[in-house]
Amino acid sequence: MGRVEAIIKSEIVRLAKREIRKITFPLGRDVRALKGFVSQLRRTVSELQRFAALQKKELEKKEIPLQANPEEVKMSRFSPRLIRSLRRRLGITQKELALLTGVTVGAIHQWESGIFKPTMKKKEVIVALRKLRRREVRKLIEEKNAEIEKKVRTQRSKVTKKRSRK
Repeated sequence: MGRVEAIIKSEIVRLAKREIRKITFPLGRDVRALKGFVSQLRRTVSELQRFAALQKKELEKKEIPLQANPEEVKMSRFSPRLIRSLRRRLGITQKELALLTGVTVGAIHQWESGIFKPTMKKKEVIVALRKLRRREVRKLIEEKNAEIEKKVRTQRSKVTKKRSRK
């Protein structure tokens, strides 16, 4: 009797394994296909991230031109109120506007007070500033400050070299 029980038990195990294989084989195939699809998606995402990083670097390197068409400059109106409102819209101080236009803070104050008007070259810069957004203007100001800082460092190093020679 023990022999029959062992045979029946082994047959049940064999049939159970066969049934499990019937169910799991298609699932395994699906899992392998999904793993391939996921790895393909990962590659695509990593490529897109690299591309986005390159685009971001290019945008950061791209210089923002402060130029306008001569026709635009001629047609544009300049009043103390408009210059002041432009400065406020961009969220910059008189000192920062002076830095961007290449004049002194006193000149900006005189423009906003109506004592003097900007020259054509400075009007061109102001018209170009009208087209920019706050972030772009902030970036320009940071670049200008970096240039000034670099010039100051080089001048200081020249002075220290001259002093050390004496």
